[in-house]
Amino acid sequence: MKILVIQQKRIGDVLVSSILCNSLKKQYPDSVIDFMCYAHCKDVLIGNPNIDSVIILPEKTRKSYLSLFKFFFEIRSQKYDVLIDIYGKLETNLITLFSGSKTKISYYKWYSALLYNHNIKRLQKEEPAKYGQAIDNRLLLLNPLKLDDKTIDPHPKLFVSLKENQDTTALFAEHKISSDKKIVMISLLGSEKSKTYPSEYMARVIDFVADNRDIDILFNYFPSQIEEAKKILDLCSKSTQEKVSFDLLGNDVRSFIAIMDQCDFIIGNDGGAVNMAKALGKPSFTIFSPHVDKKDWATFEDGLQNISVHLSDYKPESINGLATKEIKTIISSLYNEFNPELFKDKLNFFLNQHQ
Repeated sequence: MKILVIQQKRIGDVLVSSILCNSLKKQYPDSVIDFMCYAHCKDVLIGNPNIDSVIILPEKTRKSYLSLFKFFFEIRSQKYDVLIDIYGKLETNLITLFSGSKTKISYYKWYSALLYNHNIKRLQKEEPAKYGQAIDNRLLLLNPLKLDDKTIDPHPKLFVSLKENQDTTALFAEHKISSDKKIVMISLLGSEKSKTYPSEYMARVIDFVADNRDIDILFNYFPSQIEEAKKILDLCSKSTQEKVSFDLLGNDVRSFIAIMDQCDFIIGNDGGAVNMAKALGKPSFTIFSPHVDKKDWATFEDGLQNISVHLSDYKPESINGLATKEIKTIISSLYNEFNPELFKDKLNFFLNQHQ
């Protein structure tokens, strides 16, 4: 059996969607399972033994009708028996149309329903989440294949090579990171401004984490975000700054994964870094943006290993009845209401659990 799983979009989406491959390989160990994603997301799939090939849809191909149609027929030539389209946009609708697959699965959308044999309705927002709706909804896509319950594995996984671990150990030694101390990764900045906890508040969170604790602190940020990262560092107390290895930064996603693998836990903004930490089995304390539905991405929330906070946990009246687009227009004022004092006790509990 040949299976193609398609998930375009961000790193976190791709990582979470890889759970389908993990479960399918358990059920069908002799199957060939390929995964299609954008180039910047492939690093979270490297080393996964449940994925035979990663197929990249290049940006230049997407911008050329001729190249795109050539790509469609390349996919058709692979003769996939099963195609699971998690993304479900025009681009992947067309890939599905030309694929020739016998079994085609995606989420229900009225305008593309005729392209798929199985159109799966997502869970309603008010329905209870077992693992987090981002996970639960993806598992629904396996229903048409009638997998044995014992083969369903809801946990995303990352794989770090021996060389990556050795390189990280050497990097830590170079920066005098002690194995005798807890190492804390701070997810400093979100993927966009509307998903980024205010700098002054984040500095106060970091100060609270560092206060009276013998720890080493690492910051996660992109090189292009260095000025924003420095601003937050400057807002931290002098004693906190002494515990921060500001320049210890992964050059790419793979190096971040290897660094995170040697950290003890992660604290900070929701995003790909937190999802990767969870996939490595690391405890997480996540601060959600007011416009993100916590029910979707607060995955594996158990009050111990994974804890998250959202403005609605403390001031539900601030966003009740507002649509996501409305919340985004007033995101700054809503973030201002989300003072770290609101969740200090919960953060303290988390820290005490993992010290």
